[in-house]
Amino acid sequence: MKFAILTLAVLAGVTAMAQAPQGAPAGRGAPPPVEIDKSAPTEDFKPSSLNQPGKQYPEVNSQRRVRTQLLAPNAQAVLINMGGGARYPMTKGENGVWTGVTNALDEGFHYYQLTVDGLSIPDPGTQVFYGSSRWGGAVEIPAHDQDFYALKNVPHGHLREVHYFSKVANATLQSFVYTPPDYEKGTKRYPVLYLQHGAGEDEHGWGGQGFAGLILDNLLAAGKAKPFIIVISNSYLVVGGAGAGRGGLPGAAPGAGRGPAPAGAPGGPGRAGGGRGPMAMSGTPFEHALIEDIIPFIDANFRTLADQPHRGLAGLSMGGMLTHGITLAHTDKFSHIGMFSGGSIATSEIKDMADFRKKVKLLFVSYGSREPGSSAGQAAVEALKKEGVNSVSYESPQTAHEWQSWRRSLHEFAQLAFQK
Repeated sequence: MKFAILTLAVLAGVTAMAQAPQGAPAGRGAPPPVEIDKSAPTEDFKPSSLNQPGKQYPEVNSQRRVRTQLLAPNAQAVLINMGGGARYPMTKGENGVWTGVTNALDEGFHYYQLTVDGLSIPDPGTQVFYGSSRWGGAVEIPAHDQDFYALKNVPHGHLREVHYFSKVANATLQSFVYTPPDYEKGTKRYPVLYLQHGAGEDEHGWGGQGFAGLILDNLLAAGKAKPFIIVISNSYLVVGGAGAGRGGLPGAAPGAGRGPAPAGAPGGPGRAGGGRGPMAMSGTPFEHALIEDIIPFIDANFRTLADQPHRGLAGLSMGGMLTHGITLAHTDKFSHIGMFSGGSIATSEIKDMADFRKKVKLLFVSYGSREPGSSAGQAAVEALKKEGVNSVSYESPQTAHEWQSWRRSLHEFAQLAFQK
């Protein structure tokens, strides 16, 4: 079989990118430069929790401002590039060390780069994460509710890397699989949630940036969720030839990564996608791989409840759009649907409402409170409720198109999933 390479599409009012950089409203194109806060920061900075061991910078203070340093004695200009027009100039000291401070950022995880004489590089003090279609640095702003994804002294599940051969891609591909803490101790079978990343990200995102395993561990320890398996795969699928499953989109320069950079991100376009409508994410190579390769592999190699009532599909941003298209096309495969900042399902899209109401056990739609699609998503959920569908909306307080919205979304979704 031959399929086109996965095409990024944009739902009405929803961008296909993953985390929008600070100051970049989803789907609005390149924003104007951010006005820089030139006031003196509060001197209570602490190293970011995402720093490499022993590294002082970047550091974060109680105002949620970030300060970092870079030794570059021969550089002419150095910036902290948070994306979305948020570029903060750094000042060179007599010792050749550049220092810069950002404005206050939202709580949670943020990708960023340092721009040295026009060249973007990761901050050498941070760990690296795959986002914006490249491995780069990031900073974590402590959140008031971070306890739900904190590493605690509770039983922990396993997040393991697995490899499988995909007939669709004609290649051996990789997924990450989370199994609950008690999985290794018995013969019990579990429901499965297939959980997808956003544009410019990959299968590392939910485990690394999203803390999916820790979120489930803590919920299970508190008795707030039913145990289930999570499968995290790469949505970017290039069919046929060497490197299948790990390539970029058509027209990408060599080494450009696995998809376009988010709109407004360093090196990214002003706007992602082409606005082809909500069904544009159906019929993709990933859909065929999921149905024909991934689900059969997981059911054959893990103790799953291998039926529609115990199988769900969810995703953030582009992953939510994929969820939208795939679940509407395969209501016989998925009973639990989660779209995090990735659109919603309109009643007009459902061909047989009685069948949909019977088969879909949970439809969950979420947004950050500062995302433009939030009100539309809530309205769609209310319309489905009137049709008798178990639909739920959630709004993450004081966040936009970013990982804190999606961490909170998974936390809320997981408490509702696979309940009797």
